[in-house]
Amino acid sequence: MSRVIDITLDGNSIDAQAASWFARHRDAPEQPLDKAFEAWRATPEHAKAYAEFEALWADLAQLRQLNQPVLPAVRRKSLWRPALTIAAALLFALPSVNVGAPNTPYRHQVAAHAQGTRILKLPDGSTLYINANTRLRINFRAQQRDIYLDQGQLYLEVAVDQERPLWVHAGNARVRALGSAFDVRRGQRQLVVSVAHGQVAFEPEGDPSSAILLESRQRAIFDYTKGTQQQLLGSEEIAEWRSGHLTFRNRELASLVDELNLYRSKPVQLADGPLAHLKVSASLDVSDPDALLTALPALIPVKTVTLEDGQVRLESRK
Repeated sequence: MSRVIDITLDGNSIDAQAASWFARHRDAPEQPLDKAFEAWRATPEHAKAYAEFEALWADLAQLRQLNQPVLPAVRRKSLWRPALTIAAALLFALPSVNVGAPNTPYRHQVAAHAQGTRILKLPDGSTLYINANTRLRINFRAQQRDIYLDQGQLYLEVAVDQERPLWVHAGNARVRALGSAFDVRRGQRQLVVSVAHGQVAFEPEGDPSSAILLESRQRAIFDYTKGTQQQLLGSEEIAEWRSGHLTFRNRELASLVDELNLYRSKPVQLADGPLAHLKVSASLDVSDPDALLTALPALIPVKTVTLEDGQVRLESRK
């Protein structure tokens, strides 16, 4: 004998709208976020509800992976946001989230978090390291493994699967790997791919004919305005953020700011002009990003300007 559970949410509530958008994107993670969603999320209350839903979904998915009961977790949180927890529990019951054999379908979403590194063991045997303020979506299917990096940074140790290539998508750009370890950082100005070992094919604008083959200790920097350049790295420089400390050697300020913004609740703005190309050598403790921000005027000819909303803008010091 079956039971029917009927839980009705007010379709006009922000929570219900957040659940609806989340379900739509979860069902088609390969589709770009549409303009209607971006317009809806532009309202602070909507953005907060959607972020809370993503965070709750990630918590529930982790419980499922650990074979822990989901409903008690929902009950514990039910005093917090009833509509969100009910909607998340209903979505979680759908069969598309499936952790089992390595080649079974698997979907997961990770919401941005303010600080710290997450480690996620994937069902294919790969290991995913996720940096602060990172949002991504995972969709493993029978013939292909896809990770969509919406913002932030990841380091991936890829399990070999000759029959299922793994792709990391970042906007139009994408990276293909069969068995390797590599880092991808998607910032406001640059997309950076660094290879620890193995090989990856990097398509900066999603065009296979212009793919760049990167091997161990190679990095490709795709500047959204200037194109792509390559560098040779020391092994200790790749995914250095996992240690909590970063060293910048002769780094362009635009690239440094992109990375610094991963560790701040409000991004640093950079004034237009040649300022972006100033070279900087410095160190960063990811638990105290403002220490580097405070030190920058002593290292290069810039000044920090605090804006009304609390953000900081870097301008030339004349």
